[in-house]
Amino acid sequence: MGEAAILIMALLFFAFVALGVYAAVKVVKAAKRGVDRTITQARRTVEDTTLRAKSYGQGGVSGELAQLRLSLRTSMRATQDALQAGVAEDASLKETLDLFRRLSAHGQELDEDLKRLERDPDRARVAAHLTELRERTERITHSADSLRWAARDRARKFAEDDLSSLSAQIDMEAGALRHWSGGTDQSSASGDFSWPEAGAAAPGAERGQAESEDRGQGRGPAQDRGRDGAAGRDRQPPPAITARDPRRAAYPWEKSTRPETTN
Repeated sequence: MGEAAILIMALLFFAFVALGVYAAVKVVKAAKRGVDRTITQARRTVEDTTLRAKSYGQGGVSGELAQLRLSLRTSMRATQDALQAGVAEDASLKETLDLFRRLSAHGQELDEDLKRLERDPDRARVAAHLTELRERTERITHSADSLRWAARDRARKFAEDDLSSLSAQIDMEAGALRHWSGGTDQSSASGDFSWPEAGAAAPGAERGQAESEDRGQGRGPAQDRGRDGAAGRDRQPPPAITARDPRRAAYPWEKSTRPETTN
């Protein structure tokens, strides 16, 4: 028994150690991803600021390249954010997002080319390729803008359809609420809510039916009186009404009776 307990304790110890190591690794990886994301965001912000400064502050080939890179990065980032936000609500945008990933590969290749040409000292050769670079940038940005605006138009159309359907339902409900009854039932107003049982006739109808049966059988008033006399002889007399026993137990709300005293 002692060896089994020691073995179980050792297994539990190693299990807790392994779980702690796994949790530590996960935390370290999450922290690393957070740091990498922050560094990437900071680097992107610095690059965008630098490109904006070059596009407005410098002229010639350097300014043209910076402007092309800035427009390319802005369009691709806006499209990526729009598609990633919309795919959570519209599953059909997954195919659009796949197309954008393929377009992003061409955009990243163009951005690398523009960045490499910024450091090229041969400005004449770079200027000769500006027309081609401008066309490539326009084609990629136009495709990205088309995907972004198509996704936004789709989301706006769905929102308008949902709003129209909701407005129609609200109008129908409001119309149903306005159709109230203005009249009151006389039987309801008098407070008489008693209903006769099924098969029961009114008292007047019963009397009329009884009289018609009597006339049909040839019975007259004299026969009715003779019949009533015979029934009276056969009927037992009603029980005598006795006085209440004063010795019975009194109710809580009654006063107790005093015993009579004799002189």
